[in-house]
Amino acid sequence: MKRILVFSLFNLILFSSWSQSRGIELSHYIFPEFTKGTVLMKSGQQLQALMNYNTLSEEMIFEDKGMKLAISKEEKEKVDTVYIAERKFFVLDGCFVELLYRSGYELYAEHRCDVKYPGKPAGYGGTSETTSVSTYSGVYSGGILYELKLPDDFKINPYLIYLLKKDGEIKKFYNLKQLNKIFSDRKDRLKEYISSNKTDYNDMESVIRLIRYLEAN
Repeated sequence: MKRILVFSLFNLILFSSWSQSRGIELSHYIFPEFTKGTVLMKSGQQLQALMNYNTLSEEMIFEDKGMKLAISKEEKEKVDTVYIAERKFFVLDGCFVELLYRSGYELYAEHRCDVKYPGKPAGYGGTSETTSVSTYSGVYSGGILYELKLPDDFKINPYLIYLLKKDGEIKKFYNLKQLNKIFSDRKDRLKEYISSNKTDYNDMESVIRLIRYLEAN
């Protein structure tokens, strides 16, 4: 009865849904499978479901009765926190971001990915990859985007955008060079740390350690 009530509450706050089907490789979701999660609303209401984050559609998805449902744009502003597998997600500037570190500074990550769609026939028996609007629209309308697994002829390239809250301001950085601009008064120290510790922008733990160092120094 409780399970029915939980999913009824999700339906009442106008979530959108798509059908589920199978493919080859899970690559456009953060977690390898849908995992038990909790949505804490700003009203204090808590909702539980199997959840995951789709980095291609940039939506928080939950699963019910073989269907995938996404928090609508209107409702995400009513969300306080999403908890999945001991990780926390918040809404900043209309997007779900993951909290990586919070002390004097706050570090968030926006999970995204690029996709190269199946190639179109080209001359001499070859193919050419495409990211055309028509193909992208077809992926949406065909429901492929919301499947757990994409066909193996789709190439997925996940990437991160970091958001750093410092002195009350939130600044984005897409690479370590841009982080240099945020800490322009500590360029030499930053360069030395990155060189000595082999900081990897694509490794969240590596970036967290760097931010901790900068906060302490």
